Amino acid sequence: QVQLVESGGGLVQAGGSLRLSCAASGRTFSNYGMGWFRQAPGKEREFVAAISRTGGFTDYADSVKGRFTISRDNAKNTVYLQMNSLKAEDTAVYYCNTNSPGRTYWGQGTQVTVSS
Repeated sequence: QVQLVESGGGLVQAGGSLRLSCAASGRTFSNYGMGWFRQAPGKEREFVAAISRTGGFTDYADSVKGRFTISRDNAKNTVYLQMNSLKAEDTAVYYCNTNSPGRTYWGQGTQVTVSS
């Protein structure tokens, strides 16, 4: 059974940085792409970033390009989201995500709050 556990969220001032981590278990981590999504209060969950199995391909939402970096360490079964130059509008619960044919897996989420 796939499990995803996020960590690293917290309260930070605008302009600051945070690094989120997502530890995966339950299957061969390096065989699957990974992603980060976020959900702000009263809004739908939205895509933030994704990374391929080997890390050779990454994709970002326009709103975070140039500020966020997704990476992975397949030896540690962990995917990261480095968030720099944080803005108040980045405040949300951040979720780790991965897929199998016909199924999507989510972590429990980690809260990121950016004070202006």
